[in-house]
Amino acid sequence: MSEQSFILTIIGMIVAIPIAIGVGADMFKRWLNVREKQLDREADLAGGRGAAQAAQIERLEERVRVLERIATDKGAALAAEIDGLPALSARPLKPLNPHNS
Repeated sequence: MSEQSFILTIIGMIVAIPIAIGVGADMFKRWLNVREKQLDREADLAGGRGAAQAAQIERLEERVRVLERIATDKGAALAAEIDGLPALSARPLKPLNPHNS
């Protein structure tokens, strides 16, 4: 290898290596930007699902509270009605079917 071709090879490497590094760095930056956008979209979708699930849970909890209130209020009212009924006497009850008496 002659001295002249050696010098040209060195100069070529001095020029080519920084260009290759610059192109590679630019490609890496673009890939990072694309990946960041993908992750942002995934996070938005997950956040939307989480908000929808939280709203649904809130609606279900409200329904359970209403059902509990109905069950306890009706139970207390029913107990009060039962307590308010007149006491039955000790006499035997008449049969409902007059043919069986």
